[in-house]
Amino acid sequence: MLSRQHRMRASTDFSTTVRSGVRSGRRNLVLYAAEVNPAQPTAFGFIVSKAVGNAVIRNRVKRRLRELAATSLRENQYSQGLAVVVRALPAAASADFDALEHDYRKAFKTAVIKLTATPRAPALGRVAPEEEG
Repeated sequence: MLSRQHRMRASTDFSTTVRSGVRSGRRNLVLYAAEVNPAQPTAFGFIVSKAVGNAVIRNRVKRRLRELAATSLRENQYSQGLAVVVRALPAAASADFDALEHDYRKAFKTAVIKLTATPRAPALGRVAPEEEG
């Protein structure tokens, strides 16, 4: 189970992560990740719409996704400095736990790679080669 400090609750946190974060899609889910303050614990949010299924199915999918997030925290994978939103797709309703786990791990790994590969702004005071006169 995810502790309170690792849960994303505010809708502004969800929208900020989805809009400004990197995206990694798989068959059963789409994962969005954004860097936040490195001192803050990683927070997870889950979106499981009615398109996934009835309430029983949606809750089952959400429980499985929460367990996967808790497992990644227990393995000490990026326990600080990330905001992660996982959106379940309709295919997640018929997926077993192993398929969800595979998609989650691949999407999480891809999102982290994209975050670390994002080019940083040049340091202040440096002049780009094409601007030299």
